[in-house]
Amino acid sequence: MRLLHTSDWHLGRSFHRVGLLDAQRAFLAHLVDTVREHAVDAVLVAGDVYDRAVPPLAAVELFDEALHRLADTGVPVVMISGNHDSARRLGVGAGLLGRSGVHLRTDPAGCGTPVVLSDAHGDVALYGLPYLEPALVRTTIDARGAGHAAVLEAAMDRVRADLAGRPAGTRSVVLAHAFVAGGAASDSERDITVGGVAAVPPEIFHGVDYAALGHLHGCQTITDRVRYSGSPLAYSFSEATHRKTMWLIDLAADGTVTGERIDCPVPRPLARIRGRLDELLDDPALDRHEDAWVEATLTDPVRPKDPMTRLAARFPHVLSLVLDPDRAPEDPLASYALRLRGRTDRQIAEDFVAHVRGEGPDAAERALLTDALDTVRVAAAEGER
Repeated sequence: MRLLHTSDWHLGRSFHRVGLLDAQRAFLAHLVDTVREHAVDAVLVAGDVYDRAVPPLAAVELFDEALHRLADTGVPVVMISGNHDSARRLGVGAGLLGRSGVHLRTDPAGCGTPVVLSDAHGDVALYGLPYLEPALVRTTIDARGAGHAAVLEAAMDRVRADLAGRPAGTRSVVLAHAFVAGGAASDSERDITVGGVAAVPPEIFHGVDYAALGHLHGCQTITDRVRYSGSPLAYSFSEATHRKTMWLIDLAADGTVTGERIDCPVPRPLARIRGRLDELLDDPALDRHEDAWVEATLTDPVRPKDPMTRLAARFPHVLSLVLDPDRAPEDPLASYALRLRGRTDRQIAEDFVAHVRGEGPDAAERALLTDALDTVRVAAAEGER
């Protein structure tokens, strides 16, 4: 059976205030063309269909258009909600859509109920695990713990229990939206940390032939059977080196997995350039970036006058300006933001406590800070449901 694995469309998202709706429409047209050209048997969409819980009308219209075009191919689609989606909103009309071959899986209680497809070699059971916010779904799926690993393990227990009752030789596929250990993150994914720990081990998917993952925006192979498709478009300059693709997965009769990457259309290349302003304006090696979306990091010790206007004269699509002046670490003007770079919210909060009173928090205080940060994040998630 041939599967097309994609995720993280983020319909409605912009790139540094540049609208991407036309680029997203071009990607979806490319997806439909790929389904037809490569004789795909099923399309897997592993979450984050929209960029936010209440998407703009134009994004909803584009989604509706995409569903109609996919349904017209006659190829089944299995789609889950991600952490950016409102599961309840995305799941509206799931029963009716299922009759047209578009199977929405947004209810955690349905983790163990697959979409069953067949080919010449027998059945393939496709299980959709929507994004599982631990604090909101723990009791629903009878998880034995409070973190991501616990709720995902509980969902997989349901998958394995259902699979055990199916005929021998039934192949299996899971769609999940999670941060799996070994995956490389970028700047454009929303933090899903619980208790300071977000990653789950890839072994959690044991017992199934293929795990089609969403959440991380870089296409990557965790194991031969556990893969991220990545987002079809770049949503931050940290993705400048990404090759944006979908996975074309062939699932053999014995459950063996082989994969091929299908490139997605690129609306405009990304470039990150760094140096003093005059150097960036004069360096002939940068000619190749003049048509790219550009993030310029200026290292001038003193902020130059009107830097964006001057950069735009050479790089008309410059979108982001970062100031990172060349200064000694002990210089009092050194950027506070530089000192915070790469640190989590919890680490920043703990450092603030140490700065204010001269010593860092003890174990009980660290637990209290972690609980407070998790409470805020969960409250935000509840507001989006």
